[in-house]
Amino acid sequence: MKTDTFKTSIFILLIGGFITKIFGFIIKILFTRTIGVEGISLYTIVMPTYSLLITVATFALPVSISKLVSEEVVRSKTIVFSTACFILLFNVFFIVLILFLAPVIATYLLKQPEVTPIIWAMAFTLPFISISSILKGYFLGKFRVTPNTISNIFEQLFRIFFLIFILPYFASKNVMLGVILFILVNIITELISIFTFTCFLPKKALLQREHLKIQKNIIGRVMSISIPNVSSRFIGNIGFFLEPIILTNLLLISGYSNDFILTEYASYNAYAIGLLTLPSFFVSAICQILIPEISKFHAQKNKCMIKKRLKQALLYSFLIGFVSSVFILWFRDPLLVLLYNTTRGSDYILALAPFFVLFYLEAPLSSTLQALDQSKTTMKITLYGMILKLLLLSILSLLHIGLYSLVISEICNIIFVVSLHIRVILKYFRNNFEI
Repeated sequence: MKTDTFKTSIFILLIGGFITKIFGFIIKILFTRTIGVEGISLYTIVMPTYSLLITVATFALPVSISKLVSEEVVRSKTIVFSTACFILLFNVFFIVLILFLAPVIATYLLKQPEVTPIIWAMAFTLPFISISSILKGYFLGKFRVTPNTISNIFEQLFRIFFLIFILPYFASKNVMLGVILFILVNIITELISIFTFTCFLPKKALLQREHLKIQKNIIGRVMSISIPNVSSRFIGNIGFFLEPIILTNLLLISGYSNDFILTEYASYNAYAIGLLTLPSFFVSAICQILIPEISKFHAQKNKCMIKKRLKQALLYSFLIGFVSSVFILWFRDPLLVLLYNTTRGSDYILALAPFFVLFYLEAPLSSTLQALDQSKTTMKITLYGMILKLLLLSILSLLHIGLYSLVISEICNIIFVVSLHIRVILKYFRNNFEI
């Protein structure tokens, strides 16, 4: 890919990401004000579980598909259709498993048995998310970013329509029903995404009967990339999944009420972290192009371009992280009121914002290691970071400092993980070629 094409692709994704993020602002405002504090608390407590389910169901397919397609070793059509058949079969099995385990997760782990129907609703969205992920990976591997941008915009427009005209009616009658419908609307949005992607597929790539079979060699290649990647994400999501469980149980032991824990965790996760990570779509756009780009240069053994792309990605990510963190820190209260109609979480932002400059460097560093076939190393770093965070969370939660046990453990995790990523990449460069 030429340099100007690389920058153009990032620019298109940034513009599209900016538009969808503006829509995201509107969605957050509408959702939080429609569903209320009770609904946000229920939604927030199950989101770590949803992230974990999506990670398992999708097998990090966008990364593996984009990498294989960009390397042009196997026909793209074969990769896409064979993987789609395999992942659909897996999702059927996974849905059945979730339906049985949902009451156990809700009652014994989350300590909130009433969220069982929400977990059931999450299960039915997974096949649609998986197929959409495969198509997304295909177009990123082809360095065609327009389909992804357009599909994201259409998805967000439908969510806005749903939140304005449909959700208020059901949420006014039952908050739980409102949360469930907000989860299930992902089925429709992913179908919109899938339809949009198929419109951009070449006619010769359209599905035919002979494509409806699983080719073991293709699945083997996909899994060889996906398993280390999904293991890393799985570990991260396991930590995210265990976070509210450890926090809830230990704060209850420390004497905090269940209502306090739910409300403050929602303030931290939905409001503080939600606001601090809003600009992350910029870095996400950079990484979506960075992985297939570095993968291609790695296959060509073009060491100079690998270094150049990494330096560009780190520079862009640092500038985005610095400017956004300072802006959010300075205007945190007005932004919270604008987006969520509350100032809850403001103190948490004050503590976290200075360290989120580093947070924005983690994604390009991790993506670079994945593209260099160092996914196992990324998995280990994620594992070490998760262990550190959960250990600190467990200890600090017994010190009667409320949700600041989570704030401090998050800060330590960010510093540790980014530092380790930098150290590993520098070592890799020293061992393979001069910086």
